[in-house]
Amino acid sequence: MTLPIDEQVAILMRGVEYGDDEIRRIMEKELRERLAEGCPLRVYCGYDATKPDLHLGHTVTMRKLRQFQELGHDVTFLIGDFTTRVGDPSDKDSLRPQLTTEQIAANARTYAEQAFRILDPRRTHVGYNSEWLSKLSFSDVIKLASHFTVQQFLVRENFAKRHAQGDPIWLHEFFYALMQGYDAVAQNTDVQIGGTEQLFNLMVGRKLQEAHGQRPQVVITLPILVGTDGTIRMSKSQGNYIGISEPAETMYGKVMSIPDHAMPNYMNLVTRWAPAEIAQLEGRIVTGDLHPRDAKMMLAREIVSIFYGDEAAQTAEAHFRTVYQERELPAEMPEHRLSGPVNVVDLIAQLKLTSSKSEARRLIEKGGVRLDGKRVDSIETVVQPGGTQVLQAGRHKFVRLVS
Repeated sequence: MTLPIDEQVAILMRGVEYGDDEIRRIMEKELRERLAEGCPLRVYCGYDATKPDLHLGHTVTMRKLRQFQELGHDVTFLIGDFTTRVGDPSDKDSLRPQLTTEQIAANARTYAEQAFRILDPRRTHVGYNSEWLSKLSFSDVIKLASHFTVQQFLVRENFAKRHAQGDPIWLHEFFYALMQGYDAVAQNTDVQIGGTEQLFNLMVGRKLQEAHGQRPQVVITLPILVGTDGTIRMSKSQGNYIGISEPAETMYGKVMSIPDHAMPNYMNLVTRWAPAEIAQLEGRIVTGDLHPRDAKMMLAREIVSIFYGDEAAQTAEAHFRTVYQERELPAEMPEHRLSGPVNVVDLIAQLKLTSSKSEARRLIEKGGVRLDGKRVDSIETVVQPGGTQVLQAGRHKFVRLVS
C-alpha cells in the first residue's frame, strides 16, 4: 500500500541538509510534485571506486536509497568507474591522485556485493558511468563546458582556498562536476542523492538536464559522517574509516574508539534509531543518567547488529569487554594497519613505541611487551594480520592493530 504523499516526503526529507533554506523549500516542493504524479521515480547515487572497500560513510546515502526502494521507486547504485579517473575534488584541498583503469576495475569488483548489505538486490540496478562518459566526443565536452563559467567553479570553497593560497588547480578537476552532471542527463534522473559537499555537482546536473530538454532532478544532500578521529570526513585514505565488511569485533572496537563528541553524528546517520530515541539518549548523557562509555557501547552494538545481527553484536561486545575493559586497556588509542606479517621488534620501532630497536628488544626481554594481553617472550615473534589486536609496549603505550 502506497503511503500518503505527506508521509513519503517526511521520510525522504528526514536528515537532509543544504545549508540554504530556499534550496530546501524548492527541492521539497519539486519532490512533492513528482510523487503526486504516481509514477516510480528514477533515483540514483554515484560511488567512485577509489578504494576496494565501502565504509560506514558510504552507507549514509545508501540508507536514503533504501528508503526510496521501500517506497517503490527505481534505484540505481552507480559505480563511477569513469569519474574515478579524475577524482572528485569536492572535499579536497589538493589534487587527488589519478588511478589506472586496472586499479579502478579491481576496486569496483566487490562494490555491488558490499552495497547489498544495505540495498535490496532485487530492486537495485547497478550501473557504470563509463557506459556513457567514455563515448563523449571532445565536441560534446566543449558543449557541456559552455554552460558554466570559470568563476562559478572558483567560488567553491575548496577551489577558492587553493586559488587564494596560490596552489595549483588543474583544468581536468573542473571536468569532474561536468561528468557527474552528465550522469543525470544520461539516466534522465528524477532524484540524485549525495553528501552535502556534493551540492555543487548535483546542481550542475540540474543545469545540464535543462540544457538537454529534461526536467531538472530533485537534489537530496545528506550530512557527512566523521571518521573515527571525530574531526574529518570518514575516508579510507585518511585511515579513519570503519569498513562495512570488516569483522564484527573490529567494527565494534572501532566504534568504541570514536571520541564522545562524535556520537551524535553516528547516532543520527548510521543507526536505525528514531530521532526521539536519539534525543532521549543524548539527554540522559547530559544529565549524567547514562555514562558516555555505556552509550557508546549501545551505539557499537547497534551498528554491528545492522551488518551482522544481534548475536554477532553480543559476541563482539563480549570480546571488547574481555580485551579492553577487564584488562583495563584504553578504548581510544592510535591505530595501525598491518599489510602483512612483521617482526615484533621492527613493528615496535616503526610505531615509535620505543626510541630504537635495541630498546624494543630489551623491553621484550624484560616482559614489557604484550599482544592482546599475552606476554611476548621472544624478539623473533612475528605479528600476523588478522582481525583486531592490541600491542602494548610498557605500561602506557598502546596501538590497535587492524588488518
